[in-house]
Amino acid sequence: MALRRLYLKDFVIVAELDVACHAGFTVLTGETGAGKSILIDALQLVLGQRAEADVLRPSATRCELAATFDSTAATTAWLEANGFEPDDTLLMRRVIDSQGRSRGFINGGAATMTQLRELGTRLVDIHGQHAWQSLAQAPSQRGLLDAFAGLSLADLHTAYDQWQQHAEALAQAQQTQAQLAERREALAWRLVELEKLAPQPNEWEEINLAHTRLSHAQGLQDAADMAAQALDGEDHSALSQLDRAVEHLSQQQAHEPRFAALLEALNQARALAADAAHEVAAYARRVDLDPHNLHALDERLSLWHGLARRLRLTPDALPDTLLAWQAELAQLNAAADLDALQAAVQQARAQWQQHAKRVTQARQAAATKLGAQVTQAMQALGMQGGSLQVACTLLAQPQRDGQDKVEFLFAPYQGAEPKPVARIASGGELSRVALAVSVCTSQLGAAPTLIFDEVDAGIGGQVAHTVGRLMRQLGADRQVLAVTHLAQVAASANQHWLVQKQTHTRLNAAAVSSELIALDNNARVAEVARMLGGDADSATSLAHATEMLRTAQTHA
Repeated sequence: MALRRLYLKDFVIVAELDVACHAGFTVLTGETGAGKSILIDALQLVLGQRAEADVLRPSATRCELAATFDSTAATTAWLEANGFEPDDTLLMRRVIDSQGRSRGFINGGAATMTQLRELGTRLVDIHGQHAWQSLAQAPSQRGLLDAFAGLSLADLHTAYDQWQQHAEALAQAQQTQAQLAERREALAWRLVELEKLAPQPNEWEEINLAHTRLSHAQGLQDAADMAAQALDGEDHSALSQLDRAVEHLSQQQAHEPRFAALLEALNQARALAADAAHEVAAYARRVDLDPHNLHALDERLSLWHGLARRLRLTPDALPDTLLAWQAELAQLNAAADLDALQAAVQQARAQWQQHAKRVTQARQAAATKLGAQVTQAMQALGMQGGSLQVACTLLAQPQRDGQDKVEFLFAPYQGAEPKPVARIASGGELSRVALAVSVCTSQLGAAPTLIFDEVDAGIGGQVAHTVGRLMRQLGADRQVLAVTHLAQVAASANQHWLVQKQTHTRLNAAAVSSELIALDNNARVAEVARMLGGDADSATSLAHATEMLRTAQTHA
């Protein structure tokens, strides 16, 4: 069980419809124009197909579509990866207004159309009535074969993209060698001076500070000497005055308790003054008065200023500029190394060829099996002696999807020369080949729901019985819904829905709506009798329909 419920409101000619879906094989039948495919169209919109304003029921301002599915491990993983809340059931909704604008929702959360489509591929696989049209296209044929082979092309695509990136880099380098050479030469010339100066980070601030100190070295030394004398000289120094103050207060401390706090403060001040005296005396001894050092700093600052002026930069920008130009030159040298670029291209191509060879081997092995299975299915579909071959040959030019040309070749009878399916003129043959391919490949997908939208067009008789039996067999493992006009297919279904058009009078005007009816046994006999043609109410038609249903259910 996968699709549980489908809800439509104000969609095309459906006023409102809420239908519960069942496991097994379900058919939808009805008169031409009754709207049998409307349910399929609505489901495709829920699953992210492009919407237009004309899907609204006349006079409606908006339509609402919703589908409820059973959750699977694949859908739960996708929901968690994309930020949606997983649950036991999965609700997908689509609201479309009269301007063609639409909004999508997954489990109540807003969703993009891309997200609806991505999730939809994990839930439903739709085989349309024009399946033969895509069957005639090379990409579809390759996709069918790859799905049959269980191939993932992710590694092949990655290898191809890397190969093309290296090839593009090589082509660009070859085209711009002259410009690259000029830029390399200019950078190399500028880097000669920069690397000779070798400016270091934070050096500009450090040499400016050192130069300032050396320029004022004598004054700094004199100031330090005088400060040392004032703090701890022979006569009237700060320390000697503090000592006297401490001595005087100490003598009277016994008579005045408040002197204790003053003495503590004075002692702290003396300690600080003694430390300062020591530091300034040491500084005075260390001051650099060497004129040679000052001259060296003058020269260094002059070099910084001169180079910055020539390069039209600020002096403090030189270290970062040196690193940036060195990195750019390294990149230019790498781009100019055509041999290395060519080697990278060859290596990337070799890696892609390894993946392509693996893919080719898998395709060739699967091609034989797929051709045999489709040929076997064709015999049951009334194409005795006909065959389908899946040819897998090498392309002249490699492509992102590999180096293989995949082509479906059809022979309508035994001994006929197989020719490309696209060149077959008979629409009936094409539809049956497409149905055979659909039956053989529908079991490959992971989607729990299969939908066949009039893929049985152009067939009848015993072949139609076979189609019905095949779809019922598919329904044993997966949920199958089919829109059909064939009584033989309808008789094989587990459930039968009738779609019929109703005309109502509203505000003195006729309004048309489409309704869905789940048929019981008696109603089903009547509908199958109608589909058989002739007089649907005659005893003969009803007996024929009864026998067809009994036979189909007995041999299911």
